[in-house]
Amino acid sequence: MTVGEGVVGRAVVLEEVGRPTVLREFGVPGAPAGGAVVACGYGGICGTDLHLQQGHLPVPTPLVLGHEGLGTVRELGPGLTHDATGAPLREGDAVMWASSIACGQCPPCRLHREPTLCENRRTYGVNRSITDGPALSGSWADHIVLQPGTTLVRAPEDVPPPAAMALACAGPTVVHALYERRPVRLGETVVVQGSGPVGLAAAAFAQLSGAAKVIVAGGPAGRLRLAAAAGIGDVHLDIAGAADPGAVLDEVRAATGGAGADLVIECAGVPAAVAQGLTLARRGGSYLVVGQYTDAGDTLLNPHQIVHRQLDVIGSWAFSGAHLVEYVRLLPALNARFDLASLVTEFPLAEHARALAAVADGTVMKAVLTSTA
Repeated sequence: MTVGEGVVGRAVVLEEVGRPTVLREFGVPGAPAGGAVVACGYGGICGTDLHLQQGHLPVPTPLVLGHEGLGTVRELGPGLTHDATGAPLREGDAVMWASSIACGQCPPCRLHREPTLCENRRTYGVNRSITDGPALSGSWADHIVLQPGTTLVRAPEDVPPPAAMALACAGPTVVHALYERRPVRLGETVVVQGSGPVGLAAAAFAQLSGAAKVIVAGGPAGRLRLAAAAGIGDVHLDIAGAADPGAVLDEVRAATGGAGADLVIECAGVPAAVAQGLTLARRGGSYLVVGQYTDAGDTLLNPHQIVHRQLDVIGSWAFSGAHLVEYVRLLPALNARFDLASLVTEFPLAEHARALAAVADGTVMKAVLTSTA
């Protein structure tokens, strides 16, 4: 189906940092060479999007938000014939796409084999301003224009779109952390700090990877109940709502058997959680920090905990297209074991303000904007 002159699309725009988002209309251009135009049926709301709106990360405005999505190919540009796995691409195919394109030329790309650290990374819904064109460069829209170099992969036919969207950003982020940075080893005890989408992705992947026990310490209590009902995690402890967090930390250590976890994965995004997490690993264990994606400030920690425990402390930043491909490949196995769709609450595109408010107050696990374009 050809798009272009006369076709109009709607998109949620952040016109100014700190201001409410607005719904605007834009013309839908044709697909660029090597790229595609996709009808965004689903655009996920990530915690990072709240940080963008609040000015915690520098972004150009005005900006169409949304860096995670699933949609249907409307038009393929010249030269784009296959997805990232080599499967043929056709108009009408359901696809997911990586949020960022690395430049391939800077030192992290060229020398260090670290595309997630690319100095010139272009990210849909984050640093592609409307004024840079094309305007429709975020997934909170009924159309998105994907540029050449975007990792595009066909979505599995046997996984419902809401289930695929449950961990659309968190999933590949954790694939990077657990594949490249510090894998879960068979039989390990794993503690996950945080029970948002990143925390649940970490817990679910740890279970798929053969962890003997996965303990989730997070909150609020409703999120932990939802995780338990979906089959994610073996033990669920509410530290966010605890009058005495120290007592909950003692419960976490007791759940590990007393010695601490082989691997602790920080997914809370709260600086104070880091000092706590260091005390939850066993001597000789590992501490993998994933959740500190925005600079939320400093925290006090005791370096003796690192040395005395002889910890490996590892950071992991974002994900690349290859990590999205692995997430999509794992979706059938994830969906078969866990009730992913139960984590998602859908909102029509026009109700973007209500969806953002629900994410901000923690009343939903994963909000997804939907469009019927």
